[in-house]
Formats: sequence, C-alpha cells, structure tokens
Amino acid sequence: MNVYDKAHELARALAQSNEYKAFVRARDAVERDAKNKDLLKDFKNKQYKLQLAQMSGNKPSDEEIQNLQKLYEILSYNTEINNFLQAEMTFSRMLADVYKIIGEAVDIDLDFLTEKDK
Repeated sequence: MNVYDKAHELARALAQSNEYKAFVRARDAVERDAKNKDLLKDFKNKQYKLQLAQMSGNKPSDEEIQNLQKLYEILSYNTEINNFLQAEMTFSRMLADVYKIIGEAVDIDLDFLTEKDK
C-alpha cells in the first residue's frame, strides 16, 4: 500500500464530500456580493488576530472578545454569511475528526483538537 496514493484518495474523498461541496457553494455565494465578502473578510481578520494573540500568550481584553461576539451576532443575521459560517464549521469539524482518526492510528496526541468539557 502506497501511503501517498491513499492520501490522494482521501483528498479526493474530502473534495467530493457533501460538507465540502456545501462549504464551496456557501463561500461562492458570499464572494458574489462585494459587501458580504468585505464583511466576512473583516470578521475573519479580527478573529484571526484575536486567536493569534491568544496563541502568543496575550489574553484579549473582554472588550475585544465582546466586540467580536457582537460582530458575529450581526453577521449571523445575514443569510449568506451565516450559511458560510455554518458550512465552514461543519467542514472544519469533519477535518478535525479525520485528523483525530489518523492521529489515533499512528499514536499521535491530538487531544487539543477536541472540545473541552464536552
């Protein structure tokens, strides 16, 4: 068995999955509207900066967290953006599950990928 062939097979299966297809459709719908695209880009940028700060050991202020949460709430009223965020979360969860399965098979500790306090 060639591991690289199996990796390509997995990549094709992911690309053909309903979760990925829904993600692409939702992403394309957002990108067709310049305003939605800009709103989502702004949100993702702020979210990334907040996560980067946390990973660097800097605790974001309560105000920064609340501002991001408020922005998310506002964006969730936009059907196309909400559909994208939900599709992205579903596809990301599937990828995390795949990483976990692979990690368990080769005894790599990927517990950080699971939610805390389920």
